[in-house]
Amino acid sequence: MAIKVFIKRHIKEGNVEKAVAMLEEFRDMAKKEMGFIAGETLINHYDSRSITVVSTWRTIEDWVRWQSSDNRSGNEAKIEALLEVPTKYEIYDIGAPPKRTGT
Repeated sequence: MAIKVFIKRHIKEGNVEKAVAMLEEFRDMAKKEMGFIAGETLINHYDSRSITVVSTWRTIEDWVRWQSSDNRSGNEAKIEALLEVPTKYEIYDIGAPPKRTGT
């Protein structure tokens, strides 16, 4: 089942342009990963330091593989230096909730 990943970040003052450029580079890398479907960067209209990246993945396993990859981890460490607070992740299933066994 496809998923959407919302990655929410609040950037330190004076670092928005640098952060957006880095996020665009990260998305270019993610596009090459198995299971990546689409991605976009949303910048809050009223607070440009509030940035949400939304990506769509074929499966949760595809996302987890990318999230835990050395390539992504190294880049994530770079952007963390630009943040006021830690990154927040929210993962949503697209469509009907997955069937759970034993319920």
